[in-house]
Amino acid sequence: MKPLQTSSGDPNADRRADYAEMLFASGDHAAAAELLTGALELAPQWAMGWFRLGEMQETSGRLDLAGQAWTTSLKLDPADRQGAVLKLQLIGQGPVLPAPPSAFVETLFDHYAETFEAMLVGKLDYRLPEILDTAIRQAKPGRFRLALDLGCGTGLMGERLRPIVDRLEGVDISARMLKKARAKGVYDALTKADLQGFSYSGDKADLVTSADVLIYIGGLESLMEMVAGLLADGGLFAFSVESLADGGDFALQPSRRYAHSEGYVRRTLVANGLGIAALEPTTIRQDRREPVKGLAVVARKGHAA
Repeated sequence: MKPLQTSSGDPNADRRADYAEMLFASGDHAAAAELLTGALELAPQWAMGWFRLGEMQETSGRLDLAGQAWTTSLKLDPADRQGAVLKLQLIGQGPVLPAPPSAFVETLFDHYAETFEAMLVGKLDYRLPEILDTAIRQAKPGRFRLALDLGCGTGLMGERLRPIVDRLEGVDISARMLKKARAKGVYDALTKADLQGFSYSGDKADLVTSADVLIYIGGLESLMEMVAGLLADGGLFAFSVESLADGGDFALQPSRRYAHSEGYVRRTLVANGLGIAALEPTTIRQDRREPVKGLAVVARKGHAA
């Protein structure tokens, strides 16, 4: 994928943008937005600049101007690598989407690949792979013939699965994440693919995992149907979601991640022939020094559910 244009291409515009960031960091958000607006007059085709202007206007409390900036960003980059459409939804100026733009997710994780583990594990106290590993071993002691790790990232879940799996395959949308996972040598195969529309022609798996991935998939119906098709009878699906505190099935959060209700998770599993083997509240990670609450789930397919 073409990288984000972090520079406007115009040195004068870049200098103004840099100064705008200094003003923003000092707390003068309105002045920062005004200066960045001037920079964009020099570089009007800079999609990332327009997205950043929207963030500055939002922080200044000028949501109409923020919406205009994000709309311009989206027009300049229809693939929406910045995730402008999600920002528009959050301020009530865009459609409610069942999933984020794939280009946004890919760009996000390509960007964070180098620092992903140090940040997630070292600073945000991410322990979900070990939580799911324990739940899997309790649901089905022993070894698994074939496991598919969907949204494998850098391989944190794969490291936990390797000792109990004969063949382990990983799938992720981010090439840079896959490069990190490949260097660990824990997967027998790695595939770059978007889980929205993913298909697999290999043998049926007796374990599918998806740790901290469904937060980037709002509506779960298609995903659950796909996983049910991947699993052999009696196979396990181990995954997590962030918990939705308010009513409804799922909702986009200010973090631009999705949260899901327990009832919705249960219904979509049952609708696809997957019975609950374990469902436990847990803390997914820390975010701005606050715990992110979620569910760690293991479901079983078919007659053994």
